[in-house]
Amino acid sequence: MGKRRFAPLFLTQLLNALNDNLYKNAMVLFIVYQLYDSPEMETLISGFATALFVLPFVLFSATSGQLADMRDKTKIIRWIKFAEIIIMIVGGIGLMMAARGMAVETVAIPLMFIALFAMGLHSTFFGPIKYAILPQHLADDEVLAGTGLVEAGTYVAILSGMILSAVFTVEQSTIAIIVFALIGYAVCRQVPPAPAQSAETAIDWNPIRASKSLIAFSMSNLELRYSVLAISFFWAIAAILGTQFFPLAKNVLLADKQVAMVLLIAFSAGIAIGSVAINALLKGEISARHSSMSVLVMGALLVAFYIECRMWNLTPASGELFSVPEFLAQPLALVLIANLLLIAVAGGMFVVPLYAFLTTRVDKSEASRSVAANNFVSCVFMAVGAGVAGVLGFFGIPLEEQLLLSLALVFVSAQLARKLYRVEQGRGALPA
Repeated sequence: MGKRRFAPLFLTQLLNALNDNLYKNAMVLFIVYQLYDSPEMETLISGFATALFVLPFVLFSATSGQLADMRDKTKIIRWIKFAEIIIMIVGGIGLMMAARGMAVETVAIPLMFIALFAMGLHSTFFGPIKYAILPQHLADDEVLAGTGLVEAGTYVAILSGMILSAVFTVEQSTIAIIVFALIGYAVCRQVPPAPAQSAETAIDWNPIRASKSLIAFSMSNLELRYSVLAISFFWAIAAILGTQFFPLAKNVLLADKQVAMVLLIAFSAGIAIGSVAINALLKGEISARHSSMSVLVMGALLVAFYIECRMWNLTPASGELFSVPEFLAQPLALVLIANLLLIAVAGGMFVVPLYAFLTTRVDKSEASRSVAANNFVSCVFMAVGAGVAGVLGFFGIPLEEQLLLSLALVFVSAQLARKLYRVEQGRGALPA
């Protein structure tokens, strides 16, 4: 953390995730809590926002992976962070117009969704770099710790973005996203050079052909295949839960947006804790030894969370939504928050070692494509998960029942992690 080979990159990705989530949550909270008053429409909008954000990953992950492997990664980061400034200005205009009631449905909301799509595109090109650059700048026995810190930092940033989106006014959020974009650009200029590791120079700009090639690449390596698929099922679970979060808080727990933020903060803090804890448990060894059990524990905790939601039949005495103090005073509130935290801890412990496989089980010249392959497949799964959750909500399937969709995916993830560990044992785990 004190070295130039890691600290500027860490801060750059942290600011990137913070701005993504501050903007996205400010937008979704405004739409859910101020524009609409329909659980079906709220779930549909939340799902559409998630799907729109991940669509660029599906379309352009293959190109982003090639570009990062064949060009200096640091130069790409600088262009990406410069583009973020422009995107945030566009998104900020949309937010301000919506807050003032100016052409809300005809101009403001389209501008906000255009900026959301652009931020997804921006993250598509940044995503492969933040992991693939680690083997270039870190020693072999530092990669798992670096991956864990990047993952933990991402969720600390997500947590911070959530808090700020809940406490800021729309005007303050607009100023903040532009300021953070400017700071991020200044910080990224301190990232050391990361020259291309590949002798190839030709980039395939055809997204369909490049995507087919990327999938073939990721499926040809058993460790990469099982890592990518296990991570992808995990993010499908996360997409289902994420789509339901705000509508569930409002319509099942009868809680206001500050309570929704408390729940999301607990979840994000849990991911960060799990991301750091697994490195301590494995002592720097890159291994899927604990991944299968971690995701099964997460599944058991999801069942407990479902039961708690079913038991929640409390109504605010005021007739309004529960405020944070009112919510915390309820008998089940702390149990529910602790459950969410533990779900996320288990999730962090599951996913971080798998990300380390992506960059260490292939040649350094292919590390970005390895991460891009994961991003591509994960985002297809996320888009499907978010879309299914949105459609189920639109057709009136209770939010609590939708939580059970995740259980089948938990068992698939556990089985893939188990297969990965068997392959790892045959080859030998990477030592600390």
